[in-house]
Amino acid sequence: MTYDPMYDLIPAHFAHELSGRPSMGYVSGEDWIDDLPGLIADLLAEWELEPIGRPSSGVCAVVIPVRLLGAGRDVVGVSGEGVLKITWPHPEAATEHLALQAWNGHGAVRLVRADPSRFALLLERLHTRDLSNVDIDDACGVIGDLLRVLRRPAHPRMPSLTAYALRQADELRAAPPVLPRRYLDQAAALATELAERPAEERLLHTDLHYTNVLAAYRSPWLAIDPKPMAGDSAFEVAPALWNRTDELGTGSQVRWSLRRRLEIICERAGIDEGRARAWTIVREADNAVAAAAGASGDATSQAHARDQVSLAVTIIKAMND
Repeated sequence: MTYDPMYDLIPAHFAHELSGRPSMGYVSGEDWIDDLPGLIADLLAEWELEPIGRPSSGVCAVVIPVRLLGAGRDVVGVSGEGVLKITWPHPEAATEHLALQAWNGHGAVRLVRADPSRFALLLERLHTRDLSNVDIDDACGVIGDLLRVLRRPAHPRMPSLTAYALRQADELRAAPPVLPRRYLDQAAALATELAERPAEERLLHTDLHYTNVLAAYRSPWLAIDPKPMAGDSAFEVAPALWNRTDELGTGSQVRWSLRRRLEIICERAGIDEGRARAWTIVREADNAVAAAAGASGDATSQAHARDQVSLAVTIIKAMND
């Protein structure tokens, strides 16, 4: 096989992880990785981009620092630098460009160019520093402030949170008892109630946690990597509770820490705490059921699923107390 220099722009661990992904309505991870070098080369040529740094990756996307040689330099600033983000096609990423267009750089990374058919985005370049090492109260304050800034009318093409809630109500009622049955029944009842008594629909990020907020050149902090939906802003709080869990403490301190995070975010974002607690219970029950269903037979996968279920129980208890 002829060596393709574009392979150097694909982190090896990312290629390995993606290769095992089944198709989610588009293309399998293995087939997409096989085609990725050609896709990178095409985008660099068509958008007049020059790679200038070490590529990075998340769970589903490769990010390549680039210098803009043609259109878009006025958007990214005097450095002329941006990042090319190419995502493995899956439903959650299909409307990312629409959310970024709606925010237009206010509270979120600025979109320079997009090719939705190839799940490719050209974005302004941010710092690599995130909220992981920022004091937890301050970090929650930043997330609350960003949620307020990001509040926009719902885009008509966004997936509906109400539809999600109704599906979850049915799935949680039918789920095996991976959680105590009372928690599954409670989450199903809350999902139904939240769907039947919807709040004003807003454009939602849905995955705003400590590593999805980066320091920027033009603003202290900006959100990245949305998984957009349209619905109740109270749905947004949960990811800040299930991340940085090693800092929750032990015993009774865990409940206090979780409720403190929720209180700070809701106050700064103008979100109703009761609805945020209810949505968190629904989301954590969903996480637990998904983790148990997705566990394979190996010990590492089983241990991860048990940890996720245990965390769900801890957070649901804290939201109920």
